[in-house]
Amino acid sequence: MSDRIGARFDTLRAQKRTALIPFITAGDPIPDATVVLMHALVGSGADVIELGVPFSDPMADGPVIQHADERALRNKVGIADILRWVREFRTRDGATPVVLMGYLNPIEIHGMERFAREAADAGVDGVLVVDCPIEEDAALRPLRDAGLQRILLAAPTTSDTRLARAVEAAEGYLYYVSFAGITGAAKLSVQEIAQRVGDLRAQAKVPVAVGFGIKDAASAKAVAAFADAVVIGSALVGMLADSANADGACGRARAFLAPIRAALDEGPA
Repeated sequence: MSDRIGARFDTLRAQKRTALIPFITAGDPIPDATVVLMHALVGSGADVIELGVPFSDPMADGPVIQHADERALRNKVGIADILRWVREFRTRDGATPVVLMGYLNPIEIHGMERFAREAADAGVDGVLVVDCPIEEDAALRPLRDAGLQRILLAAPTTSDTRLARAVEAAEGYLYYVSFAGITGAAKLSVQEIAQRVGDLRAQAKVPVAVGFGIKDAASAKAVAAFADAVVIGSALVGMLADSANADGACGRARAFLAPIRAALDEGPA
């Protein structure tokens, strides 16, 4: 299995560019629009796509993503649908990394080994399981055995001991949660996280991405001054929420991401 994540960050590093990682909930706002929306994200400058797996109790997510999960679940979106969409995406795009982000329960219901095998076959590159801590890493061994990279989380409240384990075990990129709380819930405090992210980058063997609280071009550019990647989720999901059709959703995604991509490419202020 090729290392699309590593190759993408190698290219960005050579170009001295910061990665843009948008998050969307699979199947929202319109299930049949997921694949074309993924292509629209790439066309608007996305370097990696995080695809949320809908779950009924997304404890780390705020109301915007919770409602997106609810809409997708009402449309009966499940793992089989998501892997089919990734497979379809791969028929036109073999280079852009795709990371599935979600919770342990849907994966366990699908079957861990079955999920790992099918996800790898579909063209998924990594999995971020929010509620599986580093201490339970062995439970996700089938993912690594299938060639999937496990994206790990770190936060301001992560102890030094656990952080050292995460830094050692992280694959693909390390996702730093910029504040203790749920997605979309707080104002980003750049000064408070710059030093911590700098320390992580000095220790980690993989790039460090920062998410939670990044809402627009200004906040993305501020974080890009010290991070390898910025992750934007709630603000984008909220923008797409009431799209009437696929064209409308894609148009909104392009309009939202274009200024952010431009700001990242401008470099530090």
